[in-house]
Amino acid sequence: MTVQDLMEDRVTLDGVLLKCNEHPDKVQNVSDCLNARVAVERLAKDVDPAEEARRNAEFERSREKLRLAQEKVRHDQEAKTKVDAYNLPLVPVESAALSSGASGGATPQP
Repeated sequence: MTVQDLMEDRVTLDGVLLKCNEHPDKVQNVSDCLNARVAVERLAKDVDPAEEARRNAEFERSREKLRLAQEKVRHDQEAKTKVDAYNLPLVPVESAALSSGASGGATPQP
């Protein structure tokens, strides 16, 4: 098969490539494998620049959505683990002067 034939018939192209890649020892005509690889390279070069730009833009939008979703999840997790000192329960604390005097420190003699 010629390169042009393979470029026009994608199913045959896939079949030839599959046979060449998975069972290279069973290939009878090596030139078919070479032609198939050339056809793939030519088809890859024929990509429309506008289509490629559209795909890239769609990819960037998807990536930005994912980034924002991950950032929101991270922010929510941080908010759950943060301790707000202004909303903690109050615990009674004795003053430092009372606790040091009660601990058996020197008492003044009259």
